[in-house]
Amino acid sequence: MNKFVNDQFSETRNNLLKEISWLSDDQFNSKPDIDTWSIAQVCHHLVLLEETAIKVISFGLKGIDNIQKERREIHSILLDRTKKFIAPEIIEPSLEPFEVQQMINLLEASRRKLMTFLNGIEDVSILEEKSVKHPALGELLLDQWIELIYLHEQRHIEQIKEIQSLVKVK
Repeated sequence: MNKFVNDQFSETRNNLLKEISWLSDDQFNSKPDIDTWSIAQVCHHLVLLEETAIKVISFGLKGIDNIQKERREIHSILLDRTKKFIAPEIIEPSLEPFEVQQMINLLEASRRKLMTFLNGIEDVSILEEKSVKHPALGELLLDQWIELIYLHEQRHIEQIKEIQSLVKVK
């Protein structure tokens, strides 16, 4: 893993923890309305995404050939919150409430697993040679799947800030 990606993972996660660590469990689980996720659900979604990304990248590494030959522009798509995405069932959060500390522990565990997996890839150049289809973004190179993780988290940090203002947390 290169330093830029490691720094992005670290900075983004620190920003997420700053947004949630001071919340009460009630605030953490409050929903602005029935159709909106709570902050706890957003965080659980992030945990599930990291776990799923390991499976996707692992699958992609075993692939024979690369369908996608060029890098796709995903940065602006992921950070544009006017574009809504529907989470695939595999990364839909639980409806059960979470304690803040419980979620922090889950976030730390999923990140540890992810980083252990990524740091175990012997030849990282292969990440630019293989691809897997993303349900909303189409075929992505494996290194873009890695980039997607921290961009996705940045997107959801903005959603968390929005939820905080809607449920009058601050």
